[in-house]
Amino acid sequence: MTETTKTPAPDAVPTPPALRGLIRLPSSAARALVLGGGIATAASAFLAWTWTDEFPGDLTINGYPGGLQWLTFTAGVLTALFALAAYGIRGLGWLLPARNNAPLVLGALGGFSVTWFTVIAISVELGGVVNLEPGGWVAAIASLLPVIGAFALPQERTGTDGTKEALKAYVAKPDRIPAARATAPWVQRAVITVVTIIGLGVFTYGIDTEYGELFVGYLFVVVFAMWALHTAGLLDRFSALVAANRSFTLAMGFAAAIAFPFTQTDDHYANIGVNILIFGTVALGLNIVVGLAGLLDLGYVAFLGVGAYTAALVSGSEFSTISGVHLPFWASALAGAAASLVFGVLIGAPTLRLRGDYLAIVTLGFGEIFRIAVNNMDGQSGPDVTNGPNGIPSIPDLKIFGFNFGQAHDIGGFTLGRFANYYLLMVLIMAIVVLVYTRAADSRIGRSWIAIREDETAATAMGINGFRVKLIAFALGAALAGLAGTVSAHVTYSVVPTPYQFAGSTPPNSAFLLAAVVLGGMGTVAGPLLGAALLYLLPEKLVFLQEKSLLAFGIALILLMRFRPEGIIANRRRQLEFHETGQLDVPKQTTLTDEPAVTKAGA
Repeated sequence: MTETTKTPAPDAVPTPPALRGLIRLPSSAARALVLGGGIATAASAFLAWTWTDEFPGDLTINGYPGGLQWLTFTAGVLTALFALAAYGIRGLGWLLPARNNAPLVLGALGGFSVTWFTVIAISVELGGVVNLEPGGWVAAIASLLPVIGAFALPQERTGTDGTKEALKAYVAKPDRIPAARATAPWVQRAVITVVTIIGLGVFTYGIDTEYGELFVGYLFVVVFAMWALHTAGLLDRFSALVAANRSFTLAMGFAAAIAFPFTQTDDHYANIGVNILIFGTVALGLNIVVGLAGLLDLGYVAFLGVGAYTAALVSGSEFSTISGVHLPFWASALAGAAASLVFGVLIGAPTLRLRGDYLAIVTLGFGEIFRIAVNNMDGQSGPDVTNGPNGIPSIPDLKIFGFNFGQAHDIGGFTLGRFANYYLLMVLIMAIVVLVYTRAADSRIGRSWIAIREDETAATAMGINGFRVKLIAFALGAALAGLAGTVSAHVTYSVVPTPYQFAGSTPPNSAFLLAAVVLGGMGTVAGPLLGAALLYLLPEKLVFLQEKSLLAFGIALILLMRFRPEGIIANRRRQLEFHETGQLDVPKQTTLTDEPAVTKAGA
């Protein structure tokens, strides 16, 4: 008599084996503590936390949150929603497709971190805990309750039995979910639209933060919330929707980018936005060199400088050494991109036969040579081309078809200032750069870049001309950086040698650009853009830390690389390089018939 095993239904959710929580509490009590603590945390934001308005945000009002209290309220509501979903409340099951308790832990930690950060900041800045009102103590205790309850809940086992891999495979394949199969295309696009609007609101709030403490609290909430959504499986489901609606998602992303300046009343924030786009465009060009072709370029910011100086020389500045030349913008943009491309070819041709550390050293040398050269082209130490350390100031504002980018314009009841005008121009240039990047990455040359990155020797043996392929990557990346540099010259009114160095306290410099690509996610489109936004905002918003800002920035980078070495928005191939199959939650390998693969030892 043979024993048969029952095969589970395809749509059945595998239930992972559980471990005991870190704190010994009955499961029912732990869940009640998470729910009650989340509600209490949100409610505590309506109490006064301090007696004086000297702490920014005015936390002295009962009945209405202010400043950091809004972040505590948001974290508390998110924790309560996850707790209700864990109870199986009808209509909230979609919040926890992975059926685990990790989102409850992370949501509770988000509320705890922002609340206790605020309480500690009040005590430090105002001179002791005596400055806390009873509402501050209530908030501190209330935010601790869901943490205790969450750590008392059983957590899923991450052993080698394959249960977690099967669960994640289920979450990552929405075609196995009956509700997802029945989802109409218009519903999918509606979900993408809502997520885009929420993302625009979150990004706008982060830029609009008026003081450093509020930005730190914002980071706490956003990081833990995104982490919770990831562990819940929601980001996997949204990624599946994006994959099925790529063109619509890209259109919504650019629509949100265009809408950003219309949400601002202060042109200073539009200035931050346009600099983020310039920084992101250059990072996307570097992503071709580093992310696709695998070439470590430590002097890439020099190509941005070549484009900026070229535009400054031909745009009609009275301090330009090329007197009487005032090209229209399209001509100066093409001139800047072409000059950078030429420099890319001239530098790449003799050096791209090198590999690894040797190539990195040569490119680092090129970046320093460029900065020193433009610094000495003042008519005394060298030829009179760039005015030396003084640079080229008084670059006139752009005028395209009679539209003056230096003047404010009223559009549909909204007033767009100077930086908002340049921001919209950079959105258009960003669209062109993204189109060039995606088309190049999906082409035959793009596949050759990836082959060179993975194994240049093997790629060469298969007939790929490694030198030509790398030179094209180097030249194309340089041209995109030069294109962004032409807009940067007009936005800043002047071009000086100082920013074009390997490392510094503020972007753009080669170290920040490389960090934006690596931390955002090499080989992706959205990764370098997100990395550029973070790396530009962090120094901008952490000024209150003064000389400790770089220390905080370095610690943040170390933590990110420790827990997410493949980048925030990871390329699938890059994830597999950094994680073993047991660590990365991927399904087991199967044959073409979708049966489990059999190893030679088990055959």
